[in-house]
Amino acid sequence: MTPNDRLPTTLLLALLALCVATAIAPPAGRLNWALEVGPGLVGVAVLAGVYRRFRMSNLVYVCVFLHMLILIYGGFYTYAATPLGNWAKDAFDLSRNHYDRIGHVALGFFPALVTREILLRTSPLVRGKWLFFLVCSVCLAIGAFWELLEWWTTLLVASDVGTAFLGSQGDVWDAQWDMFLALVGAAVSLLVLGKPHDRSMAAVTDL
Repeated sequence: MTPNDRLPTTLLLALLALCVATAIAPPAGRLNWALEVGPGLVGVAVLAGVYRRFRMSNLVYVCVFLHMLILIYGGFYTYAATPLGNWAKDAFDLSRNHYDRIGHVALGFFPALVTREILLRTSPLVRGKWLFFLVCSVCLAIGAFWELLEWWTTLLVASDVGTAFLGSQGDVWDAQWDMFLALVGAAVSLLVLGKPHDRSMAAVTDL
């Protein structure tokens, strides 16, 4: 393992260990864990599969790892029953457990950098308004597709697991909120992490 490979490898090993530890006996059940965490693991597998041909920036790998932590925590308890969300609900007198809102902000925030890097390194796009618009559009589409997955899962899987996966908690506007928050997450990510991402990409492309 070269020094260049150390961070991605360490993050991957830590993620695999965490997955094994949390998948053994999650309070929400293994099926819910798999539904919540499985899509993220597919993305990790794709990044690992193309690593030698398309090594992404360290910032992207860190962001993917952080996103997986959010998914694993939600999959372990279900998003509607996370202790962190219940604490915030009681502490701030909220009407519901809002941890799923964090998950949907993350669904835009972290994939935005993956999308940005792919577009910058594989297309004629340059930094600017069109890149910002297209990345946000992709993340909004990801958020919308996730809502479709929740709908299909609720219809096809056992109703109790499907309802837990849906996590609407009686909010009739839950799907709309989730898609909007993914869009907000993407925009914030680009505005806050755009320059650090450029520096992280430069370190990789100069290797």
